[in-house]
Amino acid sequence: MIYSTFNEYLTKPKSLTFEEMQELHDMILTDISGDMDGKELYEELIQTAVRYAGIRAEWCLLDREKKAERDFGRTACHDSVIIKFNMLARYLKMQGRDTGWRDKLGYEEEDKLYRKKIGDFACYLVFVNSINSR
Repeated sequence: MIYSTFNEYLTKPKSLTFEEMQELHDMILTDISGDMDGKELYEELIQTAVRYAGIRAEWCLLDREKKAERDFGRTACHDSVIIKFNMLARYLKMQGRDTGWRDKLGYEEEDKLYRKKIGDFACYLVFVNSINSR
């Protein structure tokens, strides 16, 4: 197992600082404020992010063979996370809300590394919900 730190993460391309993640999260929460449908889409995003974060957290504990066995499921779950972010942003945009947070996360069509950035942010959302669930 490799022991990692947040500072190490920050050296990687397309990483997000805690401050950037907090800002994106605040933007989303402002966007869904008072909107029941927006809140429902956000909750679906969180549920999917929880599954994804569990897979990702366990990844460093797996050997190469187990990673190969589980890679398809991890990718499918990651795809679902991205779809949930897109659904939330699309809905909020239709409601006339500012969805600049989605643009700040980036689009994998522009650069494959944005996919990792989106996954990182999903894990941050799970982290925030986890530590607030004491």
